[in-house]
Amino acid sequence: MTTTHQAPVTSVRAEIAALLVGGPTLWFRYRGLSILTDPTFDPPGMYPGEATLRKLSGPAVHPDILGPVDIVLLSHDQHADNLDRSGRAYLSTAGTVLSTTDAAARINYVHGLENWESVVIETPDDGWVVVTGVPARPGPARSESVTGLVTGFVVQSSGWPTVYISGDNTSLTAVERVAEHFVQIDVAVLYTGAANTGRFGDLDSTFNARTALLAAELLADAVIVPIHAEGWSHYSETLDRLTREFEYGREARRLRIPQPGRLFNV
Repeated sequence: MTTTHQAPVTSVRAEIAALLVGGPTLWFRYRGLSILTDPTFDPPGMYPGEATLRKLSGPAVHPDILGPVDIVLLSHDQHADNLDRSGRAYLSTAGTVLSTTDAAARINYVHGLENWESVVIETPDDGWVVVTGVPARPGPARSESVTGLVTGFVVQSSGWPTVYISGDNTSLTAVERVAEHFVQIDVAVLYTGAANTGRFGDLDSTFNARTALLAAELLADAVIVPIHAEGWSHYSETLDRLTREFEYGREARRLRIPQPGRLFNV
């Protein structure tokens, strides 16, 4: 793995095999590498803290079924709905773990990325995958002082679709900057569900249906894969609500709604 501030810009429309484990945990195969977002493998339970979180359902797939994972894309490490107890233990089994610079300071085998910083990872076919850290903000302006740092990611490889993973984010400005920075986003994995623990009153820490639609509009023709919308009690909007909003906005054709535990293609 090497670090760079440059990223390739070529991409194509092609299918990527993916599987939703649950919540924010999505597995997908990309140029021979297996990639996993925000590992959450605990059974249902409670997570006390400044805001008590309640996990309502366990993973649809046990991590052993997924097999070895080459890359974990961890949007942040400080909230249990993005990294629960089993997920935290799982990190040490992955080939490469990418996250925020704060997470890297707390977990010694995590590689932290600044915004727009990239790493190059070799693939089994002697090619490469570039992963770039991109802006994300889980709440109103300057909310990072409360929530801590969060990152999104863009995954690229020549001849493969460019994939954007929002992480916990409500900032449309961040999405706009991603759309401007990369020539084309082919697939956008958006953290939805209007997650709200009450720390910012009625303001959410992930996209609600309306802002997810606005984000999709900023991302041109990208296929939209919404995750982070089931399995925890503080997710305040359902995927049915999001689907209706996309239907009203005449963008439903772009949605790929994953069913936990079932392989699908994007």
